[in-house]
Amino acid sequence: MVARVRRILRTRAVGHAGTLDPFATGLLVVLVGRATRLARFVERQAKGYLAEAVLGVTTDTDDLTGRVLDRQEPMAWPTEAAVRDTLSGLSGTYLQRPPAYSARRVGGRRGYQLARAGQEVPLPATPVTVSGIELVGWVPPVLTFHAAVSAGTYIRALARDLGQRLGVGGHLRALRREWIGGLRVEQAVPLEELVPETPLLSPLDLLAHLPRVELGAEQVERVAHGRAVEGATALGGSEVALVAGGRLVAVAEAVDGCWQPRVVLESA
Repeated sequence: MVARVRRILRTRAVGHAGTLDPFATGLLVVLVGRATRLARFVERQAKGYLAEAVLGVTTDTDDLTGRVLDRQEPMAWPTEAAVRDTLSGLSGTYLQRPPAYSARRVGGRRGYQLARAGQEVPLPATPVTVSGIELVGWVPPVLTFHAAVSAGTYIRALARDLGQRLGVGGHLRALRREWIGGLRVEQAVPLEELVPETPLLSPLDLLAHLPRVELGAEQVERVAHGRAVEGATALGGSEVALVAGGRLVAVAEAVDGCWQPRVVLESA
């Protein structure tokens, strides 16, 4: 995707925020120019998905691309009420075991690299937050659900854990990312419609979740040189977007009563 956007927009300064599995669809935030510096602020925002799980079939990747490890066809599938209860039990903050075939690193290597080499993948469980998960449809063996999750949450692992809790196993069949923070897939431009003249969102649109601090002309000059500006007492401890005239100058954090720029977009 990045390579294609580079060709279309005729610039090398292109990156993305938040990887999608190859079989997934939906929103991919692509950053252009100086906005590539904001990737980490986008990646760590909450995300929303529409997912389809197939119960009764377990795979080594926890999705449809993997090798089947087990098949079960129970005499009676779980009721809709049981499925709803089990789904609700997956909400909250807890430790989630990542899929073996994941991009998490173990000893400097990606988990999927070790798994493909036939090695054990001792990925430690990591804290995740599932702030919302609800049933959309249940036509055995296919279950459709919405999930709102923190960064780093694997929807494949939710499908796996759901199947385990229901006693039949399961894997993810389809996944669509619908939103990241305040950005929604309905706003996105399909790749086939992207042209050099396509208007892009401003960098400030990516950081709607951050408080904004308006700068004066002298402060803009200081921040453009990477220097701190006073006034961080009221919002102490938090990250903010430093703005001037409706444009993003920098992202900063509070240090000793000043806003210390961490990422500067406006050059001196």
